[in-house]
Amino acid sequence: MSNEHNESVPGVAGDLPGTTRPMIAVAVGNSRTRVGILAGRECLKAQSVHSDQPDEISSQVASLWGEYGDGEPDPVIVISHVSGDMASDIESSLRKHGHTTLYRFGRDLPIPIRHTLTESGEKTVGQDRLLCAIGAFQVVKQACIVVDLGTAITVDFVDGEGVFQGGAIMPGIGMMFKALHEQTAHLPLLKYAKPDMEDLSPAKQTDLSMQLGVNACVHGAIRWLAERYAVYYEGYPQIIVTGGDMGALEDDELIEAFVPDLQLHGIRAACAMLVDAEDDEDDLES
Repeated sequence: MSNEHNESVPGVAGDLPGTTRPMIAVAVGNSRTRVGILAGRECLKAQSVHSDQPDEISSQVASLWGEYGDGEPDPVIVISHVSGDMASDIESSLRKHGHTTLYRFGRDLPIPIRHTLTESGEKTVGQDRLLCAIGAFQVVKQACIVVDLGTAITVDFVDGEGVFQGGAIMPGIGMMFKALHEQTAHLPLLKYAKPDMEDLSPAKQTDLSMQLGVNACVHGAIRWLAERYAVYYEGYPQIIVTGGDMGALEDDELIEAFVPDLQLHGIRAACAMLVDAEDDEDDLES
């Protein structure tokens, strides 16, 4: 089990919702935060907000709960984050707006996943990677490669027992374009546009050359890593893709599943696992 910044409160899982009651999941990213309401295995609705707008995030929570909540005045809100400072600002705003049933992974809740990381890796691995791994394994129930195309791109491997084996991190699509623009004299700053996949000729102008190059980096890296993990595992895992830029891979025949809001599903699954584990402990003690 990951113990990243783990100061979890004993018995807190008993306050988490069961498998049917709706809950609010908040995934704080480097640039954007995804806010969703989940019930069972379904994400009823989710919205993206800039991570530096905590009051807007609070407004989205209130809107989602008002539209899909179960009538209780105060939803259970569970936060994952890549930045503790941004998460603290968001938590402060939520509490200011009257939300009190609120938990954060790493502080109030551990992330219930087995892993083979080193001690240093365990301390520094991102919550987003672990929660996406939990969400992906809940979807396929077998070995899988989890690709998250966000600010950075992560390509992680989860074995057939649901154990997080680690993976690779590389620049995201926007970061690649930004580096090409800022580290050269004349290359423009572009946004991603999918090349014509049926046109196999070399690109004939600078902007198309950049698009082709970035596209090749993304597709090529994922294929190379998938082959590497498959040799390591002696079997070919399913490839699950998520993240804001996952559309870049929509025509790649290697991809078995695209799962929007995989991290939100991972938050929900992790909470259910914690509740089940605490129930099992209570049964053993009774």
